[in-house]
Amino acid sequence: MNQHIKERFWTPLEASHQAGAWDIIDSCYSETQRAYHTWAHIEALLERLGEFSDLCVRSDILAMAIFWHDSVYRTQNTDGTPRQDWENVYESAELFRHYTLLKGSDADAVYDLIMATANHLDGRIETHYYAGFADDLDLFLDLDLSFLAVPWDEFLEGLARIRLEFSSTTDATFLSRQIHILSNYIKSDKPLYRRIETSERWSASAVNNLRRCIDELQHIVAELKSGQMPTTK
Repeated sequence: MNQHIKERFWTPLEASHQAGAWDIIDSCYSETQRAYHTWAHIEALLERLGEFSDLCVRSDILAMAIFWHDSVYRTQNTDGTPRQDWENVYESAELFRHYTLLKGSDADAVYDLIMATANHLDGRIETHYYAGFADDLDLFLDLDLSFLAVPWDEFLEGLARIRLEFSSTTDATFLSRQIHILSNYIKSDKPLYRRIETSERWSASAVNNLRRCIDELQHIVAELKSGQMPTTK
């Protein structure tokens, strides 16, 4: 089903993985409970990486991080309790570690890129695995937040898909969580996008989307509290 992704993006990286790695990663992004964190998300990031490849020192390292960074994604634990985002990030990084054939600093670089997605705005490096790794990290995190700058209709569709992944959560809980997450992007004193090139391209659209979305979600929450039927603008 995802043969075109495999041929175009995975084949150049395949020799850096154990046999069977593709089957594992394919099964992950094809899980039926996923709606947003699917192959479509991964393909979009790989396409954007290609657009900014001239900014990369090691595009192969970034591509591997993209492939594995959401390989584990569950919104609740087996006992039904909410699952923390960092748990998915950690297990995704560990899954990469299990299947990679990379050694030393290259493996550590991919691992740390994945782990940085646990907190995009505060993600920092402690080790410079190669010259330019800090800039590559910034670009990787910017790419992962690029969905914030998509056209409004596409932004709403992405939010709806994320809602499906939290189908076991009440509307009030889900909306409150999203308002908190999106508000943090707006309120932070750190730039939303780290690289000048990505900031110039995406910042204005992303901020507009975030503000509009927060306003609409707050409006829906107010209607839910008042007992009215929620409406969207």
